[in-house]
Amino acid sequence: MKQKVKIGVVCLTRTTYEYKTAQKMYLETMEVLKKIPYVDYIFAHECIIEVEEAENAAKRILGENVDGLVIISGTFHLGHLALIFAKYIKKPFLLWAPSELPYDGGKIRLNSVCGLNLNASNLYKTGKDDCFFVFGNKIDKNWIEALRIKAALEHARIGIIGYRAHGFFNVGVDDMDVYQKLGILIDHYEIQDMFSKKCQEEEIADQIKEIKQLYNCSEINDYQIERVARLCVSAEKFMKENKLTAAAVRCWPEFAASYGVSPCASMSILQSKGYIMSCEGDVEGALSMLAGAALGAQTPYLADLSQVDMEQNFALLWHCGVAPANLWDGRSERSLDTYFAGGKGVTAGFVMKSGHINIMRIDTARGKTRIFLAAGESIEMEKQLCGTYCKVRFEEPVEAVFNKVCENGIAHHVAMYYGEYREIFKIAAKMLNFEVIS
Repeated sequence: MKQKVKIGVVCLTRTTYEYKTAQKMYLETMEVLKKIPYVDYIFAHECIIEVEEAENAAKRILGENVDGLVIISGTFHLGHLALIFAKYIKKPFLLWAPSELPYDGGKIRLNSVCGLNLNASNLYKTGKDDCFFVFGNKIDKNWIEALRIKAALEHARIGIIGYRAHGFFNVGVDDMDVYQKLGILIDHYEIQDMFSKKCQEEEIADQIKEIKQLYNCSEINDYQIERVARLCVSAEKFMKENKLTAAAVRCWPEFAASYGVSPCASMSILQSKGYIMSCEGDVEGALSMLAGAALGAQTPYLADLSQVDMEQNFALLWHCGVAPANLWDGRSERSLDTYFAGGKGVTAGFVMKSGHINIMRIDTARGKTRIFLAAGESIEMEKQLCGTYCKVRFEEPVEAVFNKVCENGIAHHVAMYYGEYREIFKIAAKMLNFEVIS
C-alpha cells in the first residue's frame, strides 16, 4: 500500500482579474484532487487575496503538519502571499497555474502563469530549492508520488539489529547525519532481541505449514525448518512491538552461531508479507527499499550487482537467499538450501520473475547523499545456482552501469523494484537535497 500523505492546498487571486471565476475553478479542482487515493488534504476553501488571509491560512495549515503545500495561482496576485506561506511552512511546494481562459475581447482574464512565475522567482531568490511547478489543468501526480517517498523516510522508525556486517564499512552510516538529513533516529537492538520473542506452538506449526507450501525443504532437516518458522514468528512480533518501519539486520557471522540458522529464509518470507528488512546491517539499503514501498512498488529486493557479463551484456541481481518469496518466476523450483555457514546458512533459492525493473540506492559518501538510478529488464533464465536472483539487461550497456557504480563509490547493495519510478525518484531527490546519479 502506498504511503499516505497530507497536503495543504491554497489558491491565490487578485480582484483586478476574474477572481470569482478562479474561485469556481478552484472548487472544481478540489473535487478532482479528492479522488487521488492515499492523500489527505487541508484546503483553504476560499481563495486568498490579502496578506492577512495568507497569514491566517498559513498558520492553520502549519498546525496540521502537512507533508507539502500546493499553491495555485488562480489569477495573478500579490507577491507577498507565497512568501508568507514559505515563512511558516518548511515543506516542498508545488506552484500550479491553470491554463489561461479563452480571450473574450477584453484584458487577459487570469494571468495565472505570470503569478506562478512571480512566485517561482521570489521563492528561488529566498533560497528555497524544494519548489516545483506545473502549468495546465492537471496536478503533477509525480510530485505527489515523490512526496510519498519524503514522507515515508521522515516518518520512518528504523532499527539496526546488531551492527553492519563484518568488514562492510561502505554500508555504515553516521546516525547524526541520517537524523540531520531525514529526521530519523536509528534505534539499536541486539541480535537476540529479534529471535527471542515468546512464540506459541500453534503459531510455529502454522508457520511450518506455510514454509512447506512455499519451498521444497528436502535439503534441510526438521530442526532447521522449525528454526526458520520460529524466527518468522518472533521477528514479526519484534517488528510490531517496536513499531519498526524497517530493520537492517546483521545477518552474519554471529546470527547462525547464536540462533542455529541464518535469518535469510525467514527474511524472504517476512518480506513477501510487506516487511522491510535489509541484509548485513545496511541502513541506507533499508531506506532505499522503503522509498520504493512508499510508491506501492511490490516487495522491494536488496541485491548485489553480481556476475557482470560484458560480452553478453547482462548482470545478475543476486543475493544469498532473501528475495521476497512472492517475486518467484513461477517456473523454477523454490527451495530452502544450506550452502554456507557449515550447514547453518538456511536460505531461499529461486529465480525471480521477468519484467521491467528499476534499481535505486540511497548512498552517502564524502558528506553527500546521492540517489543512484538505473533501469532494465529482468529476463527468463534457468535456475543455475543457489540464492535468489534475476538476470537483468539494462537500458545502458552493463559495463556503463557498473563503471558508474564504481566511479561514484556506490555501495554494493541496490534496491530493486518491478515497475518504472525514475522520474519520481528524481523529484524526491530534489525535495531531499540529494544528488542524482543516473
